[in-house]
Amino acid sequence: MKFLDLAKVYIRSGSGGNGCISFRREKFVEYGGPDGGDGGTGGSVWAEAVDGLNTLIDFRYQQHFFAQNGQQGMGRQRTGADGRDIVLKVPAGTEILEEDQETVIADLAEVGERVLLARGGNGGWGNLHFKTSTNQAPRRANPGQEGVERTIWLRLKLIADVGLLGLPNAGKSTFLAATSNARPKIADYPFTTLHPNLGVVGVDGVEFVVADIPGLIEGATEGKGLGDLFLGHVERCSVLLHLVDATAEDVVADYRTILREVEAYGDVLGTKPRVTVLNKIDALGPELTELVRADLADVAEGPVLAMSGVSGEGVTEVLRALRAEIAEDKLRRRAATDDEDAPWEP
Repeated sequence: MKFLDLAKVYIRSGSGGNGCISFRREKFVEYGGPDGGDGGTGGSVWAEAVDGLNTLIDFRYQQHFFAQNGQQGMGRQRTGADGRDIVLKVPAGTEILEEDQETVIADLAEVGERVLLARGGNGGWGNLHFKTSTNQAPRRANPGQEGVERTIWLRLKLIADVGLLGLPNAGKSTFLAATSNARPKIADYPFTTLHPNLGVVGVDGVEFVVADIPGLIEGATEGKGLGDLFLGHVERCSVLLHLVDATAEDVVADYRTILREVEAYGDVLGTKPRVTVLNKIDALGPELTELVRADLADVAEGPVLAMSGVSGEGVTEVLRALRAEIAEDKLRRRAATDDEDAPWEP
């Protein structure tokens, strides 16, 4: 399934049905009078977060969503049928924005949350509503209320516990592939990752979700490289994992580049806890690794861990450091396997 995290959608609620002008005329009926019914209410447009979706690709092929109009009223005091509502099913974590892409209408972060985007128009009154003692034969009825038409944007921000940050080729995809069943593209050239990837990793009997996003470069907030739009996918994370390539010419400069881009993006990421890790230490050796880590520790906020996503050295310590930053209610207990003390079943 192709990944899509931004979509433009045109919606319109249904118009209300017109009221009816009608009079009761039956043979042998002594008293007639107005009996025009009201129009039906137009359908509304809703958005609902559902389970099982992680992309907005469905809105690439259908951008227009129109609710049904209400039927007009009829004689014999019959009210027109209401129009059917229409529901936009989106993944959990979807933000709904106005046409300016800045004003947030709703943020559907949990499965089952619903929001009304466009209310259907009310049905018009039939002439039965206008009957009085002095006006026993009214010849007027109200038209139905027009529906609401608007243009909105849907922006998906993935739901993950850990977000990966780093320059291109910092080893983010390798780390995700080594610690989970995810299979992101891995190659020895920059910008291998073109769209976010999710993986479920486990340590010490618990599991949490890690999000890998395309690498940042200097000036990403100004549109260079792939830009910083993908940083929206790590806004909901509990902790950020900052990977620094140990084989780079200047690890301190690489660290500060990512730090500047995160701060330029906004306080929503700048205030999140970060775990700084020196990656690819298998290419340096123990002595050179300690020298490089000491240089990075002088400028980094907090301790600097070291690991190799290829050999697996230090990966468990990194996962435990991430687990410590995630609230207990967000961790998922790993199901027992055959290798553990699971109860026997036939």
